[in-house]
Amino acid sequence: MNDRWLLISLSLLVFCLFCLSLVAGRNPLPIWQAANEALTDRSSVFALILTEIRLPRALIALFAGATLGLAGAAMQGLLRNPLASPDLIGSSSGAALCAVIVLYFGWQSVSLALLPLSAMLGSLVATALVFALAGRDASITTLILAGVAVNAFATSAMSLLLNLAPSPYAMRELVLWTMGDITDRSMDDFWLMLPFTLIGWSLLLGVGRQLNALTLGEETANSLGVRPNWIRWRIFIAIAFAVGATVATTGMIGFIGLVVPHLLRPLVHYEPARLLPASALGGAAMLLAADIGVRLIPTEAALKVGVLTALVGAPFFLYLILRSRKEQL
Repeated sequence: MNDRWLLISLSLLVFCLFCLSLVAGRNPLPIWQAANEALTDRSSVFALILTEIRLPRALIALFAGATLGLAGAAMQGLLRNPLASPDLIGSSSGAALCAVIVLYFGWQSVSLALLPLSAMLGSLVATALVFALAGRDASITTLILAGVAVNAFATSAMSLLLNLAPSPYAMRELVLWTMGDITDRSMDDFWLMLPFTLIGWSLLLGVGRQLNALTLGEETANSLGVRPNWIRWRIFIAIAFAVGATVATTGMIGFIGLVVPHLLRPLVHYEPARLLPASALGGAAMLLAADIGVRLIPTEAALKVGVLTALVGAPFFLYLILRSRKEQL
């Protein structure tokens, strides 16, 4: 498919899902009436539902999904392996651990910016630790094993904090947050997330061609003027900003960074530079669709969006592993 038509198609899909996200729910919102009342009478029920509930939720899903898709494509391009993602190499779990620490001790009351800043730091430290453990010339298997180790440590540390939670209510809040969710988020949460997300995105501008060069191998990339170590740290820092801010806002939403780039890669002829914008749009579409799904699926308790993406993503990941085994035989 031509890149232009692919991006146009994905953009239209994202736009339709964004509009549907404003309307959809167990009680559908009359969007035109709500929009009109939001402009004329902000105290009306429909205006409040639109501006205080539906709009923040849709915007956070849009930017968080785009971040996860973009980060997954960048990580897969850097490692030259379709099984890589921020989830597998510790970026998400490191961000979640530091965010849970801040939530556990109540430090977010000191400054609202402390939560995303701590998540960014955790994401960067976890990613750097994985690469330090794996070594400079590590195989993808070694890298994934190092990621599993860091993920296990972060998960066990979060479990310890949950076990030591001062009250059942505090433990429940922490557990629900780690599942990944975008309900009960406000425009304040979105505005706090937005600048750090945009910083992360801006750091990924222009890396596509360098990732294309890395597909030829680091020695060839060096001969073309690409500095692999510089690109590696640039992507690490970008993911730390963007994924850290996303995890601080939504909790851990897995598999988008793995599934979306893999599905779109054949449509861009396996070129990392072309995959980056397509994956950002695809990630936004997937998270918006998942958020709409959790509202419409009839369950007694509210289903978390991170649970739904995991139910879709985990079987897909198993399929990728089985297919990789067959290709190696």
